[in-house]
Amino acid sequence: MIAPLDAITLVPGEAAGEVFVLAEPLSFWGGLDSATGRIIDHWHPQHGACIAGRILVMAAGRGSSSGSSVLAEAIRRGTGPAAVVLAARDAIVTVGAMVAAELYERHCPVVLAAPVVFATAAAASRLAVRAEERAAVLSPSGSNPS
Repeated sequence: MIAPLDAITLVPGEAAGEVFVLAEPLSFWGGLDSATGRIIDHWHPQHGACIAGRILVMAAGRGSSSGSSVLAEAIRRGTGPAAVVLAARDAIVTVGAMVAAELYERHCPVVLAAPVVFATAAAASRLAVRAEERAAVLSPSGSNPS
């Protein structure tokens, strides 16, 4: 069992699930099908993979501010990630999750992790995220084969 890890809450909430580590940044606008939760960016190395219900571990997003609306819609439909762990602050991802919580009452916690915490989260096969207003705790388990 890996000890719980501290992170910074960007969007509060609780979630647990299988970890999915993005190999490269992803623009949700044109890169994610909100109807299916699949990566549709043909140039992304994980094209065709599904992020629905998974803990998305990503260094940062990429691209258009319209990506917030795509992420919010995916969260509303239940095809978005269960939570997002970022290595760098990303306003687009944060706003998308905030909009989903405010408009649809669907929660996708978003946390900011220091480099060591991010690496540990990325190496886990499963992760529980508890993001409260003042602080977040990540509880990893297993090891990620990727």
